[in-house]
Amino acid sequence: MSNEFTRFCKLEDVPPGGKKALKIHNTWVLVCNTKDGLFAVSGICSHQAKPLFNGRVRNCKITCPVHGARFDLATGAALDLPATQPIPVYELRVIDDWIEVCV
Repeated sequence: MSNEFTRFCKLEDVPPGGKKALKIHNTWVLVCNTKDGLFAVSGICSHQAKPLFNGRVRNCKITCPVHGARFDLATGAALDLPATQPIPVYELRVIDDWIEVCV
């Protein structure tokens, strides 16, 4: 992982309860705004490389909309089969109302 942050989007573009996916340096990143804070994770499920963007976010976890595997947004840990591998998590910060992610 590099130490370089990239602007992702304006904070207002990911309101509480919202999420947004964008590609940074050829990597799909998903930012989720939960009651526990902002999280940046891979936008791709580790099970079969399916998009997580339409997954349900609840209790600091995201559920893959294709096969139902859940991942911890803070650690990326796979919590349910069929996923056995974690998803990457990325460092995130907010500067001048911009969300920035380090991929």
